[in-house]
Amino acid sequence: MARRVALVSLLVADYDEAIAFYVGKLGFDLIEDADMGGGKRWVVVSPGSDGTNFLLARAIGDQAEAIGRQGGGRVWLFLHTDDFAGDHARMNAAGVKFLEEPRHEAYGTVAVFEDLYGNRWDLLHPGA
Repeated sequence: MARRVALVSLLVADYDEAIAFYVGKLGFDLIEDADMGGGKRWVVVSPGSDGTNFLLARAIGDQAEAIGRQGGGRVWLFLHTDDFAGDHARMNAAGVKFLEEPRHEAYGTVAVFEDLYGNRWDLLHPGA
C-alpha cells in the first residue's frame, strides 16, 4: 500500500492574499480554487510535482489566533529545492522576508524565511 501526506492545512486570514503570496511570491502552483458556498473556498497550492500540497484554510472564529503560529514560533515547514541560489534570489526579489543569510549545515544549504503571516519556513537544498 502506498501512502503519503497529500495535504497540510495552513490557516490563512484571506484566501486571495494567501494565493498572492504562495503563488506570486513563492512560485507555488494554484492547483484548485473552488467555491464551497457561504464564503468558504477549497484552495490548494503546491510547491511542485513532488511536494506535499497545502490547503489554504481561512480561519474562522478562534482559529484566527493560530494564524502564523501553527509551528509555535519554530520552523515547521521545509521547502526543498535543487536550485537554492535561484529560488533564494527570486524570493528575495519578490519581497519574501528572510530572517538570516544562507548558511551551510551538515544537512544542506538553508535560510529561514517567513510567510505573510509569520510562519517560519526553511528554504533548503539538502546535501548541498
